Amino acid sequence: MKDKCTKYEALFTFSDEEYLKSHLKDCEECQKEQEKMDKVSKLLQEVKFELIKKRRSTAKAKFACAMLALLMSGTLLGIINFNQDVSDILHYGQTLSSEDYGFPVDSYGLIMVD
Repeated sequence: MKDKCTKYEALFTFSDEEYLKSHLKDCEECQKEQEKMDKVSKLLQEVKFELIKKRRSTAKAKFACAMLALLMSGTLLGIINFNQDVSDILHYGQTLSSEDYGFPVDSYGLIMVD
C-alpha cells in the first residue's frame, strides 16, 4: 500500500512555482488538490466583482454620513456663534435656572404653581 502524499500544502505555501509544477507532474494526489484549488480560484474570480461593488457602496455611504455630520456640526456651531441672544445667555460653566427659561419663580427661585 502506498502512503498518501501530504506535501501539497507545504509546497504551495513555501516553495517556488517551478518546483510545485514539477511535483504536480509526478503526484496524482497533489494534482487533485491543485484542481480543487483552481475551482475555488475560479469561484472567487466570479464573486470578486460583486464584493468590490458592495465595498464601494459601503464606502460611499460612510463618506456621505461623514459629510452630513460635518455639515450639521458646522451649522450648529455657526448658529451658536453668530446668534447673540444665545451667546449672551450661555457662558462656559454657567447653568441655566428656571428664571432663564422664562418660568415664573418665587423669591427662593422655585417655580410658582397656581
